[in-house]
Amino acid sequence: MDAVQYRIGNEKLIRVLDAASRRLRSLLEKQGRPSGALRVAVIGGGCSGLQYKMDLVDGPAHRDILVESNCVRVVVDPKSALFVSGSELDFSDDLQKGGFKVTNPNAVAHCSCGESFSA
Repeated sequence: MDAVQYRIGNEKLIRVLDAASRRLRSLLEKQGRPSGALRVAVIGGGCSGLQYKMDLVDGPAHRDILVESNCVRVVVDPKSALFVSGSELDFSDDLQKGGFKVTNPNAVAHCSCGESFSA
């Protein structure tokens, strides 16, 4: 089987803040894959046209960009990288708006639910 071909990126693509790093490490540990990664993808949909999709994965897939930030690994496919460049990933325990949040400097409009954006 061929080795997975991926590129190494840096925090200019996506930066993981402290709260998100702690939460991700905890989730990966619970799943028994401490060396796993968070996949961040941008897909069509949501009120504003684009939305984030996040999954825990074992590691990068073919052509992904791997970013190590704040002791965690994040993988982004090349198409999504165009939209997330310069973003920060945070986590909040807030009951209503809690969860992982992406602060994206490329987003020109956000919907009120905060789950989608346009670029």
